[in-house]
Amino acid sequence: MSKKPKKLGKKQKDFTASIFKILSKEPSKSFNYKQIAAALELNDTKSRNEIIRDLKILKSQDKIHETDRGKYQIISKSEYYEGSIDMTSRKTGYFICDELEDDVFIPFINLNHALDGDKVRAYIYNRRSSRRPEAEVLEILERAKTEFVGVIDIQKNFAFVTTTNAKMYTDIFIPKNKINGAQHGDVVLVSMEDWPKKADSPFGSVINVLGKPGEHNTEIHAILAEYGLPYDFPIEVETYANKIDTSITEEEIAKRRDMRNVLTFTIDPKDAKDFDDALSFEVLENGNYEIGVHIADVSHYLKEDTILDKEAYQRATSVYLVDRVVPMLPEVLSNFACSLRPHEEKYTFSAVFQLNPKAEVVDSWFGRTVIYSDQRFAYEEAQAIIETQSDIIPAAISLTGTEYKVPQPIVDATLKLDELAKILRRKRMAHGAISFDKVEVKFHLNQEAEPTGVYFKVSKDANHLIEEFMLLANRKVAEFIGKQKKTFVYRIHDEPNEDKLMNLQTVIKKFGYSINFKSKESISNSLNTLLEEVQGKKEQNLVDTLAIRTMSKAVYSTENIGHYGLAFDYYSHFTSPIRRYPDVMAHRLLQHYLDGGKSVNEEEYEEKCRHSSDMENLAAQAERDSIKYMQVKYMQDHKDEEFLGVISGVTEWGIYVEIIENKCEGMCRIRELKDDYYTFDEKQYALVGEVSKNILQLGDEVFVKVKNADLVKKQLDFWYLRKNE
Repeated sequence: MSKKPKKLGKKQKDFTASIFKILSKEPSKSFNYKQIAAALELNDTKSRNEIIRDLKILKSQDKIHETDRGKYQIISKSEYYEGSIDMTSRKTGYFICDELEDDVFIPFINLNHALDGDKVRAYIYNRRSSRRPEAEVLEILERAKTEFVGVIDIQKNFAFVTTTNAKMYTDIFIPKNKINGAQHGDVVLVSMEDWPKKADSPFGSVINVLGKPGEHNTEIHAILAEYGLPYDFPIEVETYANKIDTSITEEEIAKRRDMRNVLTFTIDPKDAKDFDDALSFEVLENGNYEIGVHIADVSHYLKEDTILDKEAYQRATSVYLVDRVVPMLPEVLSNFACSLRPHEEKYTFSAVFQLNPKAEVVDSWFGRTVIYSDQRFAYEEAQAIIETQSDIIPAAISLTGTEYKVPQPIVDATLKLDELAKILRRKRMAHGAISFDKVEVKFHLNQEAEPTGVYFKVSKDANHLIEEFMLLANRKVAEFIGKQKKTFVYRIHDEPNEDKLMNLQTVIKKFGYSINFKSKESISNSLNTLLEEVQGKKEQNLVDTLAIRTMSKAVYSTENIGHYGLAFDYYSHFTSPIRRYPDVMAHRLLQHYLDGGKSVNEEEYEEKCRHSSDMENLAAQAERDSIKYMQVKYMQDHKDEEFLGVISGVTEWGIYVEIIENKCEGMCRIRELKDDYYTFDEKQYALVGEVSKNILQLGDEVFVKVKNADLVKKQLDFWYLRKNE
């Protein structure tokens, strides 16, 4: 009979964990007790004896084996995994790994200095006292970030920086000589340089002083710095861009398909400065329509491996904050040379389609062109033509502020394009595409960028017209190369997560909706029905948000799995190269293959796809933070008002309420609900009053008042007033 391994005391447990970590860091190497003692900086006899004993205990537990007399090596089992950390706001985390079915809980004591997003190696073990497995971080393989934004607290001989990120569980210690001119209370960007084994906090230095908390520019720059996003271009990049020859030459025109005489126009937001795309329209003798989707030829100016190209690749995307755009390309290109401005000749990369009256594509052509835009429309102007079928643009929506008449050929083209776009959209929906027309929150800003009002942007026919022809171009370019089996940059979207769909089902049942899980088609059909039925109802934003969360994230990849949300077998991004680097790559690859080039290196492009997806994600987070910041700023001026809101989230520490009239979301803390003592009921997604049995659950309408609007944390706290009975 084999002996049972000895139970370990707490001190010995700590020792075995340390030994285990040393061995696990180099799984192919064997260690004796002297090497382990040296690594642990122990040289007394008692400690050495404990190490020898603990090595035998680990061996009896089958965690290590003796490779030679007195030499030990870790047993490489499936309990060791590489993955990433997802921190909670409560100083605990979860270990996420593709090889594991579920995320694994990590108690604070087992984090071993790992932070949110870090790539780590961890050991998974089953605790006897609970049924769920737990993880311990053995090694930090790669830090997700080493720069943090926070507020500096300067003491006599040192300082420390407290970040506003709820997932960052530690402050950062700053030695006196690394404060870099910061004043007490400043918002700063710090670099985390070291985290000694026994130190409670990491050590760092101030890189940049961003300003005083609550000041508008400080907070906007803090949002960008938090995600490592730039807010200006290095001088050498600006200088290089300003020297580019942006003239239109006869020599270059001769290499292109000349489409300057074809009726062409743009439709964009009224405040747009970078016009990525234009549409041309011509009726053919056979009764079909030739429709050109013309995209700014950024790759003509943006040459590979130049200082400008490297900067654009690093940025990978423009960042759209509430009060500004941080462009991917310097203004000389984004707003001037590449922008398809009216009454100017421009170089473009085009997808030209011949469509019959049923909106079926009977012919396609791809290549470089030169165009001349006859007209620039705002969406509102194009919408007026579609709705009234008139050639008069009223002064109230005109870009010029005065009423004007649109030439009849452009009116006819707009109406026919709208008609064809509606057929394309119907076909897409019938094929299983999902219609996410989520309401976008926008702000009216004064000259100081202060929010004076909130409004909602809703997609109408004019938006859908542009969207359908951009989708057509993206799909057909991807299909053209995909069918040749050559490496390309695809935009892919996986099927929704079934667990998340089940959670959505639980929530929407409370409102009388349901999802049909019978097949892939029935799921997408019932999601579309759901999104249609909630239009204009109090629960719309909640249901829209939850439905989007069930979806996988769309990403860039060289491996094509299709696009679930759009119901396309092939899809790419080709239509916005001024603001997205993957579109630039798509242009370059398309031209390379049109010129007869061989398939490019897949691994190299997969890495570029990964980088582009990561940067897109950071930009989206920064954009969300800027909206939250503006919402908090807006609500600061409305502290004495009562608002009607919808409960958008329920947790054990309180309810989240989204105000109906402006979509601002804040929290009512459970301990501050005065009308009863409430407890959290997880099954009902509800708080239940002990005495009154009053239920506060998702979707309930309640009245609230602003308690606190914290600009630095971008956080709203509400007083709960009463339910809307």
